[in-house]
Amino acid sequence: MRRAPARSHERDRRRYAFPQRHRSSSVLVQRYSPARFFMSDPTRPFPGPTAEYLPAEVHVISPPSPRYALHLLLFLATIFTTLVVGAKMQFDFAHNLPPFVHGDEMLPLFPVGWALHEPSRLLLGIPFSATLLLILLAHEMGHYLYCRYYGVYATLPFFIPAPTLIGTLGAVIRIRSPIRSRCALFDIGIAGPVAGFLVALTVLAIAMPHSRVMPAAMADSDIQMGYPLIFRIVWAVLPLADMHGGSASMRDIYFHPTAIAAWVGMFATALNLLPGGQLDGGHIVFALSPRAHRPVSRLTILALIPMAFYFWAGWLVWAILLRISGMRHPMVEEWPGVSRGRRWLAAFGLLMMILTLTPAPFAHSSLRQVVQELRSNR
Repeated sequence: MRRAPARSHERDRRRYAFPQRHRSSSVLVQRYSPARFFMSDPTRPFPGPTAEYLPAEVHVISPPSPRYALHLLLFLATIFTTLVVGAKMQFDFAHNLPPFVHGDEMLPLFPVGWALHEPSRLLLGIPFSATLLLILLAHEMGHYLYCRYYGVYATLPFFIPAPTLIGTLGAVIRIRSPIRSRCALFDIGIAGPVAGFLVALTVLAIAMPHSRVMPAAMADSDIQMGYPLIFRIVWAVLPLADMHGGSASMRDIYFHPTAIAAWVGMFATALNLLPGGQLDGGHIVFALSPRAHRPVSRLTILALIPMAFYFWAGWLVWAILLRISGMRHPMVEEWPGVSRGRRWLAAFGLLMMILTLTPAPFAHSSLRQVVQELRSNR
């Protein structure tokens, strides 16, 4: 066998090459090493183009650094605001005073001046604050842990302090990477409501025996709350002392502050399970049937409008929010679909929404009544 001339061999070395990949932390680079061929080799490849093509660089983007300081600051602020509200609830409960009464505070139903007048009063709010934050944390960590399980980048929970009736607007996490399958979307979406519901149900079962019937001489509260079906079931099932005496109804019960925290957890579960938009319920619907997401979101909006008119004006706000963001949803691969077991779990999610949804969470607050009151004040 005769070896090719050196010049021809050098030409072949320049013309034919095989890529070698070298991976670094941020860039994928292709380098070319010479390959030797013999002129009589029958497996030699055909000559390629003489033009040279530079390989493209692929950059691997690392996730942003967690903002632990911001998470901690918001969490501490939420502890304070929920302690303020919980302290007044516990004080009123211990002294048989009507709950949720507008005082002379600058912010209605947020008695920060009353609490800071004697800072030791904040200790009274520990039961309410601890149980409420536990329920919210369970909900968000359900999402977060399943994001970690599926390799989806998500932030830690952001708690939102606010001078409101319960001292907070809840908590959220941010998902900053794509969700690669419908099964992952389903599991991430339903994990939060299931975790929050189970913790809230446990708190309710523990707090219900500590509640009592309101004294007959107690003045009416400025805010009267409505209760979901799960409250009525627990109230009817549990053998509570001095609770079912006489003809006492749910409106005659003075609930312990921790039971109010459970009420907040149930209400948050129902809101998140609304089947529309980018709420947890919307994620579940999209995972079950991507084509059904848009029509189901529209039906949810149409159902919320009459609920706002007859039950609670706040449903109109949720209808508007769903209309703004409800027609969009992050794209997820359509195949494969979800398993039969997950469809049964979706049925359990529907049951949770039925048990926790309160059409009128606050009495005398329908849009019709609000408009009538505004007209009468003129």
